[in-house]
Amino acid sequence: MADEKEIELLNKLEKLKDIRSRTLQLEKMKSRLKQEVDVTENEERCLEEYRQEMELLLQEKMAHVEELRLIHADINLMEATIKQAEEDRNHALEFAKKLYDEYLPMKNDIDSLRSVIGLDKLPELQDEEDKLKPEFFEKPNTEWQTDPPEAPIPQTLAVAAAAAQQIQVSRPKNERQAFRQQPPPMKACLSCHQQIHRNAPICPLCKAKSRSRNPKKPKRKLDE
Repeated sequence: MADEKEIELLNKLEKLKDIRSRTLQLEKMKSRLKQEVDVTENEERCLEEYRQEMELLLQEKMAHVEELRLIHADINLMEATIKQAEEDRNHALEFAKKLYDEYLPMKNDIDSLRSVIGLDKLPELQDEEDKLKPEFFEKPNTEWQTDPPEAPIPQTLAVAAAAAQQIQVSRPKNERQAFRQQPPPMKACLSCHQQIHRNAPICPLCKAKSRSRNPKKPKRKLDE
């Protein structure tokens, strides 16, 4: 009788060792899963900023004929940035889905082993982390839809832009200010020193965050 109890006790100890080992593995997988979810959400926030920036660029393109070529270049760079962000986001989401699909059956196996020896089930993912709900892993991949490439600016339009710029230069200062309501849209990246759009949140070339080296200071009133 004593031998049977010892055998039963040894079996339970072996199961506990197995449960402990697999639980550690499960915790590592859960940690990686959370990281991939965080990456996915971060890329989604970046995508929203990129889309807002794209809307600003498109609006300004319609308002400034003489700056159309520069804005076209910015749009191309921003589209490339968005496509890269889409790829990073989709990759993170796919990996998160894969981890989630591996996590569920492993958790079920561990819960079954725990129930055999009278232990409670492990908590559900969504009970520990709101963002790890099953609905999250049903998100579809996203793909940036670009418009057909626009035709080059006609020669007459380019001439008109140059003429408008010449008129602005030849007019008195007050008239020039009335003619051009906004400053030029370009600025130099502080990292790679290339010309980029003034509203760009990051440099499309080197991916550095864009900040102004010389923030605007309040204008002083001239002494009369």
